[in-house]
Amino acid sequence: MNSMRSFLLFAWLMVAVILWMEWNKEQQPAPPAAQATTQAGAATPDALPPPALPAAPAAAATPTAATPGMRAPAPAARTVTLANDVLRLVIDGGQVRRADLLHYRTARADDAPLVRLLDDAPTHRYLAQSGWSSAQGAPDTAGFVPEGATDLALADGAREVSAHFTWTGADGVTIRRTYTLARGSYALQVSDTVNNAGATPWTGNVYRQLSRIPPKIDHGLTSPERFGFNGAAWYTPEEKYSKRTYEKFDDDGKLDPIAVANAKGGWVALLQHYFFTAWIPQADQPANYELAHVGDLYGISAAGPQFTVPAGGSASSTARLWIGPKLPDQLATLSPGLERAMDYGIFRIIAEPIHRLLGLLHKATGNWGWAIVLLVLIIKLLLYPLSAAQYKSTAKMRKFQPRMAQLKERYADDPQKYQQAMLELYRKEKINPAGGCLPVLIQMPIFLSLYWVLIESVELRQAPWMLWIQDLTSRDPYFILPVINAAVMFVTQRLTPMVGVDPIQQRMFQLMPLIFGVMFAFFPAGLVLYWVTNGALGLLQQWWMLRKYGEKPNSGGGAVVAKG
Repeated sequence: MNSMRSFLLFAWLMVAVILWMEWNKEQQPAPPAAQATTQAGAATPDALPPPALPAAPAAAATPTAATPGMRAPAPAARTVTLANDVLRLVIDGGQVRRADLLHYRTARADDAPLVRLLDDAPTHRYLAQSGWSSAQGAPDTAGFVPEGATDLALADGAREVSAHFTWTGADGVTIRRTYTLARGSYALQVSDTVNNAGATPWTGNVYRQLSRIPPKIDHGLTSPERFGFNGAAWYTPEEKYSKRTYEKFDDDGKLDPIAVANAKGGWVALLQHYFFTAWIPQADQPANYELAHVGDLYGISAAGPQFTVPAGGSASSTARLWIGPKLPDQLATLSPGLERAMDYGIFRIIAEPIHRLLGLLHKATGNWGWAIVLLVLIIKLLLYPLSAAQYKSTAKMRKFQPRMAQLKERYADDPQKYQQAMLELYRKEKINPAGGCLPVLIQMPIFLSLYWVLIESVELRQAPWMLWIQDLTSRDPYFILPVINAAVMFVTQRLTPMVGVDPIQQRMFQLMPLIFGVMFAFFPAGLVLYWVTNGALGLLQQWWMLRKYGEKPNSGGGAVVAKG
């Protein structure tokens, strides 16, 4: 296989992957919001009901489980605004009602609205709840009463800021809840302390839950949201990482349970493009993970454990709630497997080191565009032995193209003898016609992995390169990079010999720069920048190899060569 066929292989592989992704999107069911309207009598409550509870220990009384279905809207609760330097939250005793990300805006403009991840608006409802269930009485959303000020912000020089709520029940049982935000952290700590000043034991179950109306996704060809994962995810040390899209919550109209019981050291989350929320229960306390779907609301919960607090005794439970961007370095230290929120799919094994390397290069350059250029240089250096051998063979093939043409003419009526003569020439002149295959096959997963890195990495969101490229994750607004890429491919094509290529194949190769130019016009600018840099360096390397090992042939023309 010569280098032209190698490039054609690459082109067909890439087109096949793109078509497969498009087909996969077309096979998905209708959006959840549309499905919800078909449910008989279904309506959207203000919040999902409490999740089913774990089984009680043999020595304790079994509490009454929550009744499935809709829950009546709770009375209005007093809210508190709690803010550090990266988050501003509106909370009541039982839930986080709104969450604004102070370092992220919906657009690049300085006056653009902040990204609001959690929201209690009826049309964008997305809540993080934490509560208790007990047959003896437990707090609902309105049951907690805030202590002190209702507008709390991180003070200069302070490490953290906290808000406190208290619920007082019958028989002397109280629950004190503390929300704590540390400086620079997107992880909200939620700590509950149960004190039983009564005369009898109190049994209750703690639960944490995320619920939302799924977001509307832009399914335009240039939108990266269409490839990002939207749905629920969960992790346990035993079963590792699992996920489910909102469309697959239900199976034939019935909720499809995930059946994770007594999980320790895990988490539950709702993922979307760039941002997500996740409940991380106390690692030494077991919980059952469940999906939920009522009306337009979809959710996931961690229910448990159950506590039996003796008279005069106390118990405590702490969880952390991540509300923010997908920052793998921070996530990895927060809980095992939480960095998997960066959903790279099957390319994770390559995409993760590429992301880490890009981060290091960004620290050195201060610009994500130049970090991509340096990434190409590093990959080219690593692949230099392979690409050098490829271009050396290409140069020799160009040098001996007249002899190859003579052999083709001589054995025009005997293809078998022609192939034998060509193999003999390759052997004698030490030409490796298959030299272009390996660099192409190595480049393919790197290219696709970088595509997913650009889609998933919030650090690159709205990141500029220079001049007209002001967002590396969006397409080039003026199509300059795709045009440059097509020009680089065209020049590379002219430097590559056409040996054994029939006229039909020649025309196909001549169309490749145009085909790739159109296709790359819809790719993220950062990805096209990667490919333009890679192609330009490959062209420079090929030109040098031609000067060193080749001679100008008697007839020009050529076909596409794989960029190594």
